[in-house]
Amino acid sequence: MIILASGSPRRHELLQKLCKNFVVEVSDAQEVQSAESPKSLAVENAVRKAQSVAKKNPDAVVIGADTIVVLDGEIFGKPDGSSSAEKMLARLANRKHEVITGLAICAGGKIFTAAEATEVFFGEMNAAEIRDYVATGEPLDKSGSYALQGGATKFIEKIHGDWSNVVGLPVYRLRMLARTAGIDFNAT
Repeated sequence: MIILASGSPRRHELLQKLCKNFVVEVSDAQEVQSAESPKSLAVENAVRKAQSVAKKNPDAVVIGADTIVVLDGEIFGKPDGSSSAEKMLARLANRKHEVITGLAICAGGKIFTAAEATEVFFGEMNAAEIRDYVATGEPLDKSGSYALQGGATKFIEKIHGDWSNVVGLPVYRLRMLARTAGIDFNAT
């Protein structure tokens, strides 16, 4: 059995590109807020999520993921509300930032990890555009206060790297990690 340790509908949809037979069990893991680097933070939180679910399902293959947005070394998590979202987006305007997803697979008592980083370039956004976007509610539960696949598309000038990583689950990197772990998603 394969379990996705995330309630994110975006991750669910992306995992369906690799695997048709899986279930979702939302992790109750406590996330850490700091680590030696943004990549290690994302990986640590992915491991915590996967291990939390794997403890209850020791015979399953459990996939955990954690996505963060990083601007000039500062980690942007989910906003604390509309004002916080507007401030984050204003800081991202006309700038390049990184989206990092940590991945963890718990299988057979072992943990396999990886991280994917994608550069995202935001173009110009004025205060009214940001306010209108935040008013949709979409940014309020997203790291960095935006969704590439949603209304923020109009602000993104370009990306370098895996677009699925920005959505929340780097499909290619997960496929390669599964291969390293000896897991064939098509066989389950």
